[in-house]
Order: sequence, then C-alpha cells, then structure tokens
Amino acid sequence: MLTEPCRVLVAEPIADAGVALLRERFAVDVETGWSADELAERIAAYDGIVIRSATRLTAELIDRADRLRVIGRAGIGVDNVDVEAATRRGIVVANAPQSNTVAAAEHTLALLLALARNVPQAHASLTAGRWERSRFGGVEVYEKTLGVLGFGRIGQLVAARARAFGMRVVAFDPFVAAERFRELGVERAETPEQLYAVADFVTLHLPKTAETRGWLGAEAFAAMRDGVRVINCARGELIDDAALQAALDSGKVAGAALDVFPSEPITDYPLFVGYPNVVVTPHLGASTTEAQDRAGVQTAEQVVAALTGGVVSTAVNIPAVSAEDMEVLGPFVPLAERLGRLAMGIAPGVERLELEYFGRIAERDTRLLSLAILQGVLQGHAEEEVNLVNAPSLAEERGIAVSERKEPHARDFTDLVRVSVLAGEERYRVVGTTLGRRHRPHLLEAWGQRFNLQLDEGAHLALFRYANRPGMLGAVGSTLGRNGINISTATQGVQRTGDEINVVIVLTDAEVPEAVMREVLDLPGVLDGRVIRT
Repeated sequence: MLTEPCRVLVAEPIADAGVALLRERFAVDVETGWSADELAERIAAYDGIVIRSATRLTAELIDRADRLRVIGRAGIGVDNVDVEAATRRGIVVANAPQSNTVAAAEHTLALLLALARNVPQAHASLTAGRWERSRFGGVEVYEKTLGVLGFGRIGQLVAARARAFGMRVVAFDPFVAAERFRELGVERAETPEQLYAVADFVTLHLPKTAETRGWLGAEAFAAMRDGVRVINCARGELIDDAALQAALDSGKVAGAALDVFPSEPITDYPLFVGYPNVVVTPHLGASTTEAQDRAGVQTAEQVVAALTGGVVSTAVNIPAVSAEDMEVLGPFVPLAERLGRLAMGIAPGVERLELEYFGRIAERDTRLLSLAILQGVLQGHAEEEVNLVNAPSLAEERGIAVSERKEPHARDFTDLVRVSVLAGEERYRVVGTTLGRRHRPHLLEAWGQRFNLQLDEGAHLALFRYANRPGMLGAVGSTLGRNGINISTATQGVQRTGDEINVVIVLTDAEVPEAVMREVLDLPGVLDGRVIRT
C-alpha cells in the first residue's frame, strides 16, 4: 500500500537550493503570497512549514495545523512562533542560528573601515561633483586597539578578522573562559572599564537584556579614550541615544557606525542629519546572498531531519526524553534552570561548571537537567536566545567546561541538585531540591550558607552579605522600604561555625533598582549584594 508523501509549505521566500532539497523528499508547495486568512484555512494540509520573519504562527494557527510536525524558521529569531504552543502539540521548531554570523561579522568590519576612512562621506561628496581629497583623511586600523563587548560567536569572528588587519583586540565577556581568549590571541578585560581605557574602536556584540539595555551610556562614554569610534551591529537598544549624541557633540566620540536602531524601520533618527562622522546602514548585518541562502538550506535540512526521523540539531524546543525519565526528571527541570541562573548571578564569571545529582534522579539520564542548568547559566549572556538544544554548543564556543557527577544517595533530602561555578580560583555553589506534591523548587544553599527558600517563577531576589552584628538586617530592610521596595519574604542563612558574615535573601514585589542597590551597598558593614530574577 502506497503512503502519501509528507507535504511541506514554503510560506516565505528561501533559497532555491533549500526548496530543491525539500523537493527531493516531499511534496512541496511554494506559496509566498498567501494572506493570514488563507494560511489559516490551508495549514491543516501540511506536515511541515518553512517561514521567515513575516509569518506569525500563533497558538490559534498552530491548533489548526492537525498534521504539522515541524516548523522551520529560516533565520535566528523565533519571536514570530508560539514555541510553547508548538511544544504542547509535539511540533519541532527549528531555526538557522549560524546562518548570518559570518555576514554580521563582515558587516561589522565593513563599518569599522568605512568609519576609519570616511568612505561613505567621500563617496557622497564626489558623486555630488566635489573633489575634497584633503577633507576626508582618515585613520589606519593597523596597530590600533579594538574593544569587543560580548565575545560570543559573532564577537569571536570579528576578533579574528580584526587581528588579520594587525589590530590588537581586547574583549570583555565574563561568560567566556579565559582559555578561549588565549586560543584566539585576544586579551581579556576583567571589566568594561579596562576595555574602555585602551580601545580606539569599540564594537558591541552583546545580547539584548534588561541588564544590557543602554550599556553604552554617559558613564561608559566618559570612561573611554578621547576620539574613540563606536560600531553597533548588534541591537539598537544597547546604546543610549542621547548619551551617544552628547559624546559626539563634545568630541569625546570621534565617530559612530550604526546598523541597528531602537525601533525599526526608522528614517528620522536624530543622528541621520547633521553628523558627517556617523555612518548608518538599514540593518544589513544579515543581508548577504550567502547568508540568505545558508538560512534557507540549513532550515530545509532541519525540516528533512524532523520528517524522516533524523537529528534536528537546531531545534529550539525541548529535546526528546523517554516517558519514564521525564516522569522523574520533569519536575526538576525548572529547579535546574533557576539554580543555573542563581549560580551565575552570584559568580562574577565562569570557567567551568560542576553539576552534581544526588538521590533517585541520579539513577536517570540527567542530561536534560544539565541542559536546563546550562540554559540558566547562559540565559541573557549570549547573542541568541538560549534553549535546551543550543546551550551545549554555546557553552563549548565560550570554552566553558562541564562535568557531571551522580550519587544515588542523598543526605537529608530525597533528591538534590548541586551547581558549582568555577571562576578563576573561586568556587560559587548553589544547591536545591523540590518539595511537596507540586514539586516546588527550593533553594537550600547559596554563598556558602544554608537556606530553605521556595523559588517561585519570576521572583525578584536580592542577596546581601554583611558583617555579623546586630541591626544589619533591619538596616537593609529599612533602606529598601524607604525606597518603596516591599519585601514579601526574607530569610537569613544558617552560618557555619565561626563565620563572621551573614547572608540574607529577600524576595521583593519588584526588582531592586540599581540606584537602590548602591544605597544598600553603601551601608556600613554591607560587603556585597546581587539582584537576580528567577
């Protein structure tokens, strides 16, 4: 009996080579002009769909797709796909995360050179009928210092290309191991300020998070060398527009090259007019023929793998786990991710991760828990969204070593998960478990002291270390209260014998602002503090 071949819908344009690859195995319809209503009416007929950024696959639309088994996104982001809805339906969502990395790195260097040599300004002058050779003298990049903020996949490619021009490269990224810097011949800055102090050019390759928004602000520009040049091919929100404009006006910043902006598309950006030392392009970082072709082919490969039983290496939703293991390990996945986030929130960086499992969970395939921990550790510290599939490769490219240890017996609790972050000579450890019928995640140890604190999803945590003397907890609480921060729970660590330091964790109704955090840290006896969202 003949079986009907799988049907795949290509809903947006991709490379011909990608379409051809799909047609070797499946019945393929290329329908790039369908309206949202037409797609809703017809999506039920397909086993796979390939999209780019324009098509929105909502939960309602996915519910109509009775046969759908795979969604291929030809590009990096999956914001236009309801991944949770797809996961509930057992639909694989795969993207092409490495398709534009070379293009983005090359565009960064193109803007750097254009900025250094005034290429677009000279071109505009000459085509307007003026020969102004003396006006557009530039600077060489040879033996200049390039500061790379964010040393992930794209930042590393930029560094390699800059070194080929004879540039000295200094990078800041506490979430990349020191050995990786050495392998690439790049100097490691321990703080952004160290980088600012030596960089002639500064290029941004940070992820967009609440912490990185406005990363280059007035304080950052003030810490830079006079005459620095800034390049941003990452995210527009990483730069404080007003601060950049002021730095250009004062001459502190000699020039800027921007490919991304706070909102897009945009044609009335303040620096578009009257700033001959600013070079701009309309988000062209991924706009090469090769990158677009690569995205289409890589996505097609993933769709083929998903529909033929192969390994979908770029799936962004949860990998396959046996039902037996999932029954035991499933409740520990949220705990594992939160422990990873907490450990990384306490540690100043990471060279190595040691993951330990105790109790009945140690008798299972704990790779899923390790992936969840890695996801928590790297979340917000990579250029792309971190998930259970790409976390190992992101850790590997950052030189982060990961080891696992299992012990089928746990002391005091049925099951325990222990995460240790090694940064330099220091070790930062957190321990947790789940309690009750609903398996609520609980924190049991952090910063060297013991707790028993329920870790609710999205909770705002603030941790403080202070001298062990009367009145300290009250002083911290009063400072938060005076600033309108309501403490819902506070718990103090159980000290080890002879400790002269207390650790307190407070759960607050809202995140503690940086200014309030500085005020607490200025209190006599307060030694350190962190703000972490679980």
